[in-house]
Amino acid sequence: MPNDFPRSHRVADFIQRELSELIRTEIKDPRVSAMVTVSSVEVSRDLGTAKIHYTIMGAEPGEREETEKALKNAAGFLRRKLAPRLNTRSVPQLRFYYDDSIERGAQMSALIDDAVASNTTSDDNAVDDSTPDDEGLNGPT
Repeated sequence: MPNDFPRSHRVADFIQRELSELIRTEIKDPRVSAMVTVSSVEVSRDLGTAKIHYTIMGAEPGEREETEKALKNAAGFLRRKLAPRLNTRSVPQLRFYYDDSIERGAQMSALIDDAVASNTTSDDNAVDDSTPDDEGLNGPT
């Protein structure tokens, strides 16, 4: 039976937890937003690279680009801090990618709410006079 939770997934989960803490406590760069959240981590099978997907809650214009530059500059520093905590022979290269799925989800939710709010027809105000018969069907008997 193959392993249901391969090592690369376990390492990715560990890196996600540790990087969240390291970004919050160790990075002193003022360009890094205080609201950075590591949303997911994908580690290659050979543990050579890690794609870190992050998001910024309530980002102001320009804050995303500044945080991205700062995280890319801090990748080596974070990798060195991660090395003693990670029980692997080598530490993966860290590559940061902005995750805009939360923003897109909020936009889709707003569009759906607008569509539901504007969906009023004259049929909504009509009263249904029919009563169900013994078989549960509406209509004349």
